[in-house]
Amino acid sequence: MNATRTLRRPRVLIVGCGDVGTRCVQQLRQLRHSTRVFALTSHASRCAELRAAGAIPLVGDLDMRRSLARIAGLAPTVLHLAPPPKTGDDDARTRALLATLAARRIRTARTTRITRAKHVSHTPIGRQRRLRAAWTPYATAQTHIVPDGPQRARRPRVLPRIVYASTSGVYGDCGGALIDETRAVAPANARAKRRVSAERQLRRAAARGAVSACIARIPGIYAANRLPLARLERHTPALVDADDVYTNHIHADDLAAILLRMATHGRPSRVIHASDDSTLKMGEYFDRVADAYGLPRAPRVSRAEAEQQLEPMMLSFMRESRRLANERLKRELKVRLRYPDVDGFLRSMREHSD
Repeated sequence: MNATRTLRRPRVLIVGCGDVGTRCVQQLRQLRHSTRVFALTSHASRCAELRAAGAIPLVGDLDMRRSLARIAGLAPTVLHLAPPPKTGDDDARTRALLATLAARRIRTARTTRITRAKHVSHTPIGRQRRLRAAWTPYATAQTHIVPDGPQRARRPRVLPRIVYASTSGVYGDCGGALIDETRAVAPANARAKRRVSAERQLRRAAARGAVSACIARIPGIYAANRLPLARLERHTPALVDADDVYTNHIHADDLAAILLRMATHGRPSRVIHASDDSTLKMGEYFDRVADAYGLPRAPRVSRAEAEQQLEPMMLSFMRESRRLANERLKRELKVRLRYPDVDGFLRSMREHSD
């Protein structure tokens, strides 16, 4: 009886269980204690950490498809939080994940047909059918026309439900415009192009009935352990206001809640902006954090000066300006953010420290 109950417990698989994935595990444990959460990691050294968080760790590498056999058909809900490869314009990791899920269904269906055929052929009724088939040329046709007994209703197929953590970087530079989820993607760098590749793979898989998928486009993630404190301590410059860009934010706990909400209430093939209500420029965000932690504000430089002083990765974020509308998040998913904006989080940190 205990084994049966264990098998019937709902299952969730988290692919790429980093900081946000671990927060998803913790929230699932608080909301639904009976849920079995599996976490795929490519680093065996993280197994103890994931187990302590409440997940069942599985070692596998999306770059090595053979290592993914254990996750095939494991859970009906999959949170795909793994980043794409570091090179190229294609996301081969998402392709490997989709192929693994599809291969499991095909193999299961084929094995079931073979098993049923063997079972029927060795029963007394099966032996009678073989004899009739040998002596009566119409026996096979007759058995199809007149069934031997009541037909068992087919169990409806349950598609794997995937929630994919994408990025708002797929839009490229929008000149600071306020955009919603209908905005066409225009990735400006290889990193964003790989995310678009993953989104398109999921959409195609959903269109052919292989999976059910929804996509969260995520801006800059922050939390107490994800603030730009080291950058401020290094006095890394920000852009002057005239050259500065709008950025968008979401607290890591709110993001975990959004992803879990999408897993149960997200519409198929739907895109959601997982963003809070903040409308800050990048320099303003750094100033708010510096003031909250008693650090010197970042020095301001022109865009031309930044091109000479900053690393290419940091510059890539300073070339894209946009503001994400999140009405769909609130209207469709009925999400109430714990931290509607960065200021609210920083206030709570000050109150907690006092």
